[in-house]
Amino acid sequence: MYKSGKRQAASDTKDSFLVENGSLLRYPTALNFYDKPPLFDVTVDEFETTAIDRLRVLAEIESSLARNRSLEELKTITYEQAMKYVPLRTTNNAADIEEERRKDHLGHFVLRLAFCRSEDLRRRFVKAESTLFKVRYENTSALDRDQFLSSRDFNWLPVSAEEKAKYNDELLSMYHITRNDRPDAFEREKFYKVKWTRVPDLVEKRKVFLKGGWAYVPSREQSSIVFQEFEVELEKALETTARLIPRLDEDSRLIPVLDNLSQGFVAGIASEWTNATGPSTAGEIRAEMVDDLARKHFPMCMRSLHENLRRDHHLKHFGRLQYGLFLKVLGLSIEEAIAFWRKSFSKITDDKFNKEYRYNIRHSFGLEGKRANYPAKNCLQILTPGPSDVGCPYRHFSPENLQTALLSMYSHQGLKSSDLAEIMSTVKAGHYHVACTRVFEMTHTSCGVSKGEGIGGGESVTHPNQYAARSMELWKSKEGDERMAE
Repeated sequence: MYKSGKRQAASDTKDSFLVENGSLLRYPTALNFYDKPPLFDVTVDEFETTAIDRLRVLAEIESSLARNRSLEELKTITYEQAMKYVPLRTTNNAADIEEERRKDHLGHFVLRLAFCRSEDLRRRFVKAESTLFKVRYENTSALDRDQFLSSRDFNWLPVSAEEKAKYNDELLSMYHITRNDRPDAFEREKFYKVKWTRVPDLVEKRKVFLKGGWAYVPSREQSSIVFQEFEVELEKALETTARLIPRLDEDSRLIPVLDNLSQGFVAGIASEWTNATGPSTAGEIRAEMVDDLARKHFPMCMRSLHENLRRDHHLKHFGRLQYGLFLKVLGLSIEEAIAFWRKSFSKITDDKFNKEYRYNIRHSFGLEGKRANYPAKNCLQILTPGPSDVGCPYRHFSPENLQTALLSMYSHQGLKSSDLAEIMSTVKAGHYHVACTRVFEMTHTSCGVSKGEGIGGGESVTHPNQYAARSMELWKSKEGDERMAE
């Protein structure tokens, strides 16, 4: 994958499958079982960004599964995310086709390296990748699908007309006629034989006739064979990669990238949130407004920091940094920030505040030091803090403290004791950003937010400022509607 041009030259000849419109196309079909690793040069930047784009899709799939979205919702969201970040379109331009398929190929293998390291990560990766493959398969044209099926040996045996006639009654009893079927649908149907262990889902649903260890699969259910084989092959490949990766001579620049990617299922991938470095509310928030904003709009991580500040009239350095950057991005100007922190640190003198804290506040706004415009931390950074950083309550609070804190902070917004079981279930499963998203939904029902909607369009929370900005937007809209109705 990440290797020298010598191997690339060898692979150019070995892996050339098709020439289309005068351009060499290594990927004859959009659908891919990822049997062969990519043998071409990539930059470290491409290595990371390609994987992140794919991980955005897989993380959204896992979030959808954790939120128990319906099958149709899952398919729709997965297709939309895939077309946004890792599209596989059919165009007349061979170069564009190859580039999209190359990116898809590379991204899969980078994530395979990142997620092969534990049994849990392998299981979750297989589930998400299989879902992506199924959605793509079902949205592929019949012509492209047939081309893919004919490109590899799935080891199924066509059932002859004589054998079909022999078991006609048995096959017909398992054949489910739908409203859209033609009257002669069964007569026209082709069947294939595979070992029954290859289609456990069809066996469980009683959709196939079993005889002598063989399952007779109608062509309409042929996809189950393909999906099962994709999962089995990917599981084997991940186990092989896990055994080999300690012996690989990895570039030290890649290890931090892989470690960071492997956290993608924990917090999701930080979305391309347009307000992450400068909100439309800049300059509109004043120091005296923060208490009310925290009570109405802040996610639990920032709400907890705010309450600790009010209780102790102080926060340690990393707590101040995290909360200060959150408030800056939310729209607190440098003047209002200094006023807010001075009032909050009411137990110290003006002289001590000016000497020990004012500089750091100005530094976070890019007015001191190297004058960098520091962004606020996203959920992934908060979920995986350094030894001195402040973490995510959903991950780092004990179950008892988390439930107490949830009711204390959000009961006035409609959160009930009966809601805690669902939230704690997602926390126990390690879906911390899903738990936060569910709390957002529960506390914004009066604004018209329903279960599964997330912060909008089904999107999960991946940034504290994203949570707060969306909450403020919803309440502002609600208050505007109420004034118009008066």
